[in-house]
Amino acid sequence: MSQSTIPNRKDVPARDKWDLSTLYKSDDDWEKALAEIPALTKKLTAFKGSLGISAQNLLGALKAMEALDRTIETTANYASLQHAADVGDSAAQDREGRVMMAITAAESASSFFFPELMAIDDKTIAEWIKDHSFDDYRIFLSKQLRMKPHILSEKEENLLALQTESAQTARNTFSFLNNVDLQFGTVSVNGKDEPLTQSTYSLFMENPNREIRREAYTKFYAEFERHQNTIASLYTGSVNQDVFISRARGYKSSLEAALFSNKVPLPVYRNLIDTVHKNLPTLHHYYELRKNVLELSELRHYDVYVPLVKNIDTKTTYGQAVEICRNALSPLGSEYTDTLCGGLLGGWVDRYENKGKRSGAFSSGAYTGYPYILLNYKDDAIRDVFTMAHEGGHSMHSHYSKMNNPFMCYDYTIFEAEVASTFNEELVFEYLLKNATEANDKNMRSYLLAMRANDILATLHRQTMFAEFELKAHEFVENGTPLNAELLRKTYRELLEQYFGSAMVFEPNSDMEGLRIPHFYNAFYVYKYATGISAALALAKRVTQGGKSERKDYFTFLKSGGSRYPIESLRVAGVDMETTEPIQSALDTFASIITELEQTLKK
Repeated sequence: MSQSTIPNRKDVPARDKWDLSTLYKSDDDWEKALAEIPALTKKLTAFKGSLGISAQNLLGALKAMEALDRTIETTANYASLQHAADVGDSAAQDREGRVMMAITAAESASSFFFPELMAIDDKTIAEWIKDHSFDDYRIFLSKQLRMKPHILSEKEENLLALQTESAQTARNTFSFLNNVDLQFGTVSVNGKDEPLTQSTYSLFMENPNREIRREAYTKFYAEFERHQNTIASLYTGSVNQDVFISRARGYKSSLEAALFSNKVPLPVYRNLIDTVHKNLPTLHHYYELRKNVLELSELRHYDVYVPLVKNIDTKTTYGQAVEICRNALSPLGSEYTDTLCGGLLGGWVDRYENKGKRSGAFSSGAYTGYPYILLNYKDDAIRDVFTMAHEGGHSMHSHYSKMNNPFMCYDYTIFEAEVASTFNEELVFEYLLKNATEANDKNMRSYLLAMRANDILATLHRQTMFAEFELKAHEFVENGTPLNAELLRKTYRELLEQYFGSAMVFEPNSDMEGLRIPHFYNAFYVYKYATGISAALALAKRVTQGGKSERKDYFTFLKSGGSRYPIESLRVAGVDMETTEPIQSALDTFASIITELEQTLKK
C-alpha cells in the first residue's frame, strides 16, 4: 500500500475503528471526568495524617484512592487511544498532555499514603482488614505491606523521590542518542540510496540480497562503535543506579530488588539461564541448518534474519482471520471464542492503517470499557493473523481479570502478560500447520515452521542471552569491578559465541549489539519474555492434550488478575515456574519444530 492510498483518520469507516463510547460518550464527557480529578484528589488528601487513627479512616482513604485511580485510568486510556489512532492530531496531543499533567499533580498530592500506611502497626492493620468492609482492598494492602521491610524513613523516602527524575538521565539520554542523534547513512538498493534507520535496519536484515544486508549491518554497528564509550558510560550509569537503589533499600542484590515486588524467587531467573544453556546444541544445529539452506560457506551475523522460506503468496481478509482465530482457539470453548470474535468484529479493534496512526499493535485493557486492540492489519501478511490472535489473548486476559476481581487487584503483572497472548499464537500456529497438509501447501508448511522457530528463538533464546548479560553487568558492579566499554563488549561477545555456536562468524564490532538494547535501561525486564513464552507453550500443550480439568485450570489463571502473585497464578494453571520443567518443555517444542522444518526443507 502506497502512502497515497492510506486514508486520513477522518475517512476511516466507523466499522473499522474502535468504539470508545464504553469509556466516554463524547469528548465533552471526557472533559468533565478530567475536571473531576482535582476534587477526587482533594478527597484523598483529606485523610493525610490520619490513616493510622482508625480502620474507618483507612477504609475511607482506600475508597477515595479507588475513585481517583479509576478516573485516572479511564481518562488516560481514552486520551492515549485517541492519540495512538492519529499521533498528528493536535487535539489528541492536547488531551494526552493535559491528562498526564493531572496525573502528575494527583500522584504528588497523594504521595503521603504509602509512608503513612507503612507506619501503621502490623498487628493493628492485620486486625482491621479482617472486617468484610476491606474485602475489595485486602489483597492490595497485603501486597503493599509486603514491601515494608524495604521502605525507608519518611525523610529517606523523600530523598529518593527527589532523585527520581535525575535517575532517568541515562535512559533518556540513550533514547535521544539512539533515536535522534545517531546517523547511519544510506544503503544502496538497486542503484538507489535508501536511508538506514532504526526502523529500516530490520527490513534490510531480511533482504535476500546478502550484499545489502552486509552493507546495512556494517554501517549500523560502525555508528554505534563510534560512540561506544559514551553508550558504555550511559549503561554503566543505569547499572550503578540499580545497585544504589537496591543497597539503599536493603536488598542483597539488584536482581532481588527487581524480583521482590512480584514475589519471584531468584532461582526462577537462574534456572532459565541454566536450562537454555543445556539446550544450546539444538540452537547451534538450527544455525547450521540455516547456513546450509542459504548455501553459505560461512554464516554471518547479518544472515540470521533473512527468511529461509520466501513469504508465501496468500490473502487473508480481516473476517477470515477472525474465523481462523475462532477455529484455532476452539479448545478454549465457545464462550471464549464468541466473546473474542464478537469483540474483533465489534468495537474492540482499530483495524487498519491510517495516516498518523501508531505502527505495530497493542492491547489496552482497563477496568472500564472494552479491552481495546490497535492493529495495522494487512490481508497479504499471514503474520498479521498471529498478531490478531496475540493481541486478542491480551484482551481476553484483561476481560476475565476485570470481570472476576475488584478494581484494586484486577491488573495482572508483566510476568504473566505474555502468557495468554503467546498461548493464542501457539494454537493458531498448530491450527494452520494442521491444515497445510496438501501438496500445494508444502511451502506454507515450511514457512510456518520457519516463522515459528524464529519467533521462539527470538523470545526464548535471545531474551535469555540478554538476561544473562544484564545479570553479569550488575554482578560486576556489585562485586567491585567497574564497567567500561571494553569489559561490556568482551562479556557480550562471549555470550554471542556461546549462544550462536561454531557455525557463526562474527564481525569485529558484532559485540556492539549489547550496547544498543533499550530494554537494558529497565533492568531485569527481558527475562519475562522468555518465562512467558515457556509458560504459554507448556499450557498450550496441557490444554490441547488435556480435558475439562486442564481447561478449567487455564481459565482460573485468566481470571486471577492481580489477586495472586504471578508464580502462584501460573501454578494453578498447571505450570510451576519454580522448576525447570516449563522451560525444558518449551525448548523441546523448539527442537521438534527444527526437526520437522529440516525434513520439509529437504523435501
